[in-house]
Amino acid sequence: MSFSSEVRGEIEKLKVWDNKSNLKQEDQIARVCVREAFLQNGSISDPNKVYHLEFSLGTLKKAKEIMQILNSNGINAKQIKRREKHIVYIKEGEDISNCLAFIGASSSVLRFEEIRVMREMRNQVNRKVNCETANLTKTVNASYEQVNAINKVKKTKYWKELDVGVKEIAELRLENPELSIEALGKKLNPPISKSGANHRLRKIIEIANEIGEK
Repeated sequence: MSFSSEVRGEIEKLKVWDNKSNLKQEDQIARVCVREAFLQNGSISDPNKVYHLEFSLGTLKKAKEIMQILNSNGINAKQIKRREKHIVYIKEGEDISNCLAFIGASSSVLRFEEIRVMREMRNQVNRKVNCETANLTKTVNASYEQVNAINKVKKTKYWKELDVGVKEIAELRLENPELSIEALGKKLNPPISKSGANHRLRKIIEIANEIGEK
């Protein structure tokens, strides 16, 4: 059963009018209006894939009425025309959750929020993995450039003319091509900062570039 069918099934079981509700009469009427619009021509996408809830309405007047009710209750709804239908739609997860709560689909709200939390957790993990992958790629590319420059300079007279500190980090880079610049700096004795390590390695790259231009 689709999520949309689950929501529809829950709404169909609700009483049209709740005498025990604390809502004002006009608010109950508004809720029933939106609820009926969903039952007649509403749908909600699988929240595991995309956040999208919509009402497909026959007239612009009805669409404006539904959108006004939703917006006045803090639910960000928008409207477009699709063929002969006027579509009121909601795209944000929080707004969809609030809409479900507004029409009384409490069980669907809980289910939707459970999926939303899991989806956000997956997105956070993916963002972290992507960030770490990008950082690793950056480290590998920088290391490749540095190792090539060091090997080029070592074959020339300029190697002997390098400062001891520059030579030291150069040898360290050749031994540890997988380390970040910050990690290389920490392995020196005494340790130096990331900017200090980068400055020394940039010196070698500059010399290698000058050699290549001659």
